[in-house]
Amino acid sequence: MPRMLDVSDDVRAEIGDEEADRLLAGDNTPGSYDCTSCRTPGDAEQERTSTVLFVGDETAVLAFAHATCLPSQIVTVSEEQLQGAVRSITGDDGSASSDAPSQAVLGVTSGLVLIEGELRPALVVEPTGAIARPGAAQSGGGDEFLPLLIEQGFMPVTSLDSVPPALPGWSVLLAMGQLHAILQPGATGSSPVAWWQAHHPLQVTEDWRTAANKTQTVLLFAAPVGSIGRQPREDMLRDALDKAATHGRLVASSLPLAGT
Repeated sequence: MPRMLDVSDDVRAEIGDEEADRLLAGDNTPGSYDCTSCRTPGDAEQERTSTVLFVGDETAVLAFAHATCLPSQIVTVSEEQLQGAVRSITGDDGSASSDAPSQAVLGVTSGLVLIEGELRPALVVEPTGAIARPGAAQSGGGDEFLPLLIEQGFMPVTSLDSVPPALPGWSVLLAMGQLHAILQPGATGSSPVAWWQAHHPLQVTEDWRTAANKTQTVLLFAAPVGSIGRQPREDMLRDALDKAATHGRLVASSLPLAGT
């Protein structure tokens, strides 16, 4: 049975006709794979499958996804993110070179937060584990999540009394009413890259989407692991944010909305 594989023109141009033809012939394609988007198993002989080429500063990695999750495309990522992806694909922890950003997962929660008398659309980011600096050993290094974000321009928050300042170059990608990614500036002169990308586009409430479209701005709050948690109601989310701010465990910024 022929492989049900999609190779986009962009991917073909990057990997070359010879490699693309080998993939389509099934020479270099695993019959079964873990989808790079939803992380569930796929079968290139039984269902439409997309080739997704992740390109870093020095490295490129070819991965596979259900065609219903992602089209065949090139995705630009940072070299650190790409090396983390390689380790996750190969199962190599690489303790000598491993770093927490490749091991921890960023959890993202959406909600409306009342600030200055107005309900504002917000995203709350909290990792599932401690974050170390890229290239640093994980043990004994502490959690560098907030310091790393402050170096990127996020501001420490001690209370939720005012709207946090804007962060140039960052944005929130909303498409067809669903949350797709949080984008950060790429390398000098290059397109933005995904700082966080949803495995599946995340649904947001109609009220959240309406507020985002009204202000064209989304507030992004970030806190270390264990600071916020999964809160079932927006009033409880606000309480958790207030407590994190009081204890100096919260940073924030205002990001422009990309998309609708």
